[in-house]
Amino acid sequence: MVRSLFPRSPPVKMPILKSLGLADSKMSRAGTLPLRSSRNPFEEASGLEEEEAGELETLPNGTSCRRRATLEKLAGLAPFRLGRTPGRRAGSPGDGQPRSFLGRVLTPGIRRSSADFGLLARLQGTRAQGDEEAAGEAARRLAFLRLGRGPKPRRASLAERVVPAGEAAPEPPPKVPEPPKIKEPLSVLEILSLIQQRELARADEHILELEAEELASSGGGAPGPPKAEGAGGGRRARDVALLYEALQRELWALVRETLAGPGPGAGAGPGAVAQLGQVLVQEEAADGRRGPEAARKLRARWAEAVARAARERLEAAAPGAPGGLAGQLEALRGRLLEDMGVVRGRLAPSYPAGLGAFGVYLRGYHGALAEWIGAAARRRLPLADRYALLHWHNQVYPREVLGLVDMVALENGELEPLLSPGTLRGLEDECVTDVKAQTRAALLRVLQEDAGHWAGAEDRCSSLAQDVCELLEEHTERAPRISQEFGERMAHCCLGGLAEFLQSFQQRVERFHENPGVRELLPDTYISRTISLVNCGPPLRALAERLARVGPPESEPAREAAASALDRVTRLCHRILTDLLFQELQPHFSKLMRRKWLSSSEALDGIVGTLGAKALALRRMQDEPYQELVAELHRRALVEYVRPLFRGRLRCGSARTRSRVAGRLREDAAQLQRLFRRLESQASWLDAVVPRLAEVLHLEDTPSIQMEVGMLVRDYPDIRRKHVAALLDIRGLHHTVARHEILAVARDLELSEGGTLSPPRDRAFFADIPVPRPPFCLSLPLFLGRLSLSRLACLPWPRPPSPSPSRPRAQH
Repeated sequence: MVRSLFPRSPPVKMPILKSLGLADSKMSRAGTLPLRSSRNPFEEASGLEEEEAGELETLPNGTSCRRRATLEKLAGLAPFRLGRTPGRRAGSPGDGQPRSFLGRVLTPGIRRSSADFGLLARLQGTRAQGDEEAAGEAARRLAFLRLGRGPKPRRASLAERVVPAGEAAPEPPPKVPEPPKIKEPLSVLEILSLIQQRELARADEHILELEAEELASSGGGAPGPPKAEGAGGGRRARDVALLYEALQRELWALVRETLAGPGPGAGAGPGAVAQLGQVLVQEEAADGRRGPEAARKLRARWAEAVARAARERLEAAAPGAPGGLAGQLEALRGRLLEDMGVVRGRLAPSYPAGLGAFGVYLRGYHGALAEWIGAAARRRLPLADRYALLHWHNQVYPREVLGLVDMVALENGELEPLLSPGTLRGLEDECVTDVKAQTRAALLRVLQEDAGHWAGAEDRCSSLAQDVCELLEEHTERAPRISQEFGERMAHCCLGGLAEFLQSFQQRVERFHENPGVRELLPDTYISRTISLVNCGPPLRALAERLARVGPPESEPAREAAASALDRVTRLCHRILTDLLFQELQPHFSKLMRRKWLSSSEALDGIVGTLGAKALALRRMQDEPYQELVAELHRRALVEYVRPLFRGRLRCGSARTRSRVAGRLREDAAQLQRLFRRLESQASWLDAVVPRLAEVLHLEDTPSIQMEVGMLVRDYPDIRRKHVAALLDIRGLHHTVARHEILAVARDLELSEGGTLSPPRDRAFFADIPVPRPPFCLSLPLFLGRLSLSRLACLPWPRPPSPSPSRPRAQH
């Protein structure tokens, strides 16, 4: 009954797959080769292939069993391909079936390691080679077939093959909600791919997950060195280490690329820099969980990478710069400003604020620059390069580099100096030593060259002072720009060299004037050469004074030695010029204080005319020595004018004669005063000497004479009683009491000023006027005149009156 309700269906014949290329299916396949069909597409298939095609049956939908078997076979091998399906993660399960051969072997949730992908790479390479050959064969066959078949016929869809024509398509089954997809961890190769694609922050997150898995598998301890090769934890730890190495290579390469420029790709853009900063933040947080011993310290390594990149940038900029070390330093300055502008404008804003990126870059460049400068300082540099290095270190870098960047961004607020104090001191010592040796040799060479032209007949302008100042100012002007202390040391060094040079200069001038051959020169040439030597004094004296002010206190002895040498040269030249001038004036002075002088001004006119004519040649002298020379001429002229008066050429026995002599003295004094005022003499203290002598000769009463003598002694402290006595003799005052009273004034003033210093040479007047010894004549009684001199010395002479009552009157 039951069987009748369900009639038996006819048996279905299963397709029989026959081996291709064999005549007998029972024959062993060993030692046989499959027959390969010809590559010609127009040849007919062999009989074996036709028989095999006839024996293969088709499926109900019309599909050949042979074709389906081939697709299933290919579908089973497909998961070996590592292509990514859109919308699905590589390695994630599809319809409950794993996608790959490794997916069938490994349980879900286990991460593929680097060794698995090594196996896949080998399998994929072998299969890819076979696929390339089959693909090439099929491409060649289809190319010929398309020529005769025409356009490609429309192929039935899968629904038309499964459902016969005319029947309604079955209703699609209701959609079953898919279970939530489990997030599969990325493999090592996929993480490496993320690193290579510069998705650094995402790659670092997966590395941290892999590291956490390794910690969990090893018992939760701190990460240590990789374990043995066979252990699972050791393999994962080694994968983590390798991934970190790859990550750091990309990070530090990104640091170099961002400093070089924005670059053509996105790898060097602000997005990549932001990812670099995010990785540093993530790793710093992870170091807090790892502990101090296991911390990776990527932030410190980042600072080291910045320093390395800065070193490479600076080393690339310096060697090609022209101009020696100064040119290289200028190239470094340009590179620093360029790179720090990139950091401040583009890189620092892309980093997280907590990293202090600008300070890290600035310290990195500062450290790299310190290494470069230190290496340059250790070389044996010439003096010019040493100056350039010191100036760039002390002035250019702080002012033109650090002064243009935002120093507030620095965490510590200060940077260490590029060179240590000991290195700087050594460079300065070498500079001082070289300058001392070079300037001494150069100054002596200049002096020898200039002194060789002094005795020549050619009238040439000497440039000795200018050359000396240029040689020393080259160093004294550069050193203070480096530092104040170095400027003081260089000034002291140059002042010592200048003092030695001036001493040699003084000796050369003295030998020049003592040389008898010099007298053979023309007077005008000799005077011109002497004026040239005098003109060397003011600039060299000013240089010595300036160096003494800049230098330390111990520079005072050198300044005094330089000033003393210049004073001796100036006095010697002034004496030579004055002697030459007064040799011409001597005939005119010999006519003074004679009877003819009272009635004729011929002698004084000759003196004034000669002095006025010679003053034109003296105008070529510098102002300072010219003023000294004119003052000396003024003093010497008045000394020579008064000298005949004290020699006693005139004797004024009457009041009328005294009046005539005093009037003539006043007239000559006024004429000489006008002359030296025209010559711009500053020795105004000499204007009163001749008028006061005239008053002493003209006055009649003793108190007036006492007062005038007191004023004369006060204004000219070098006057002595013998000079006053000679004046009294000239005016014919022989009264003993009056003479004693007048001479007492001079004596009191001499006693009061006995402890004071004598006036300087330029203020001395009466000291250069000798007074002849007066004849020993005393108005004594007759019996005393018969005594010998020895007996007169034993007599009780009356003591002079006390100086106390006469001192106020003399001062008045």
